[in-house]
Amino acid sequence: MVRVLLPLALLLIAFWVYSIVDCALQPPTRHRGVSKPVWLLIVVLIPVLGGILWFVVGRGRPRQQPRFRAPDDNPDFLGSIGSISDQDERIRRLEAELAALDAEDPSPDGPRDEDSRGDAGPRGSVG
Repeated sequence: MVRVLLPLALLLIAFWVYSIVDCALQPPTRHRGVSKPVWLLIVVLIPVLGGILWFVVGRGRPRQQPRFRAPDDNPDFLGSIGSISDQDERIRRLEAELAALDAEDPSPDGPRDEDSRGDAGPRGSVG
C-alpha cells in the first residue's frame, strides 16, 4: 500500500507546487474570475482542488498579439493599391514623361562631332 500511496503523494505535491508557480508567474491579464492574489490563496489553501480549479477555471488563454505583416502579405494594403486600370494609366503617364525627357536632351552616348570636342586636329599632333 505504501508503494502506491508514496508516489501518488509525491505526484500530488508536485502538481500542487507546479500550480502555485504557474499561478504566480502568469501575468494578471491571464487570470479569469478573480484577481491574482485570490487565485494564489485558493491554490495554496486548497492544495489539489485549488490547482485543478486554477487550470480549469482561472487560467485564461493567451491572447494573440497582432503580428506585423509585410505590405505584400497584408490584404488591406493590397486592396488599397488600386485596380489594374489605375496601374495601366500610371504606366502610360510615366512612359509619356520618359519620352518627353528623351526628346529634350540629346543622348550622351550617341556619336559626337569632332568640332564639338574642342580640338580641330587629331590627338597627339602638334599643330
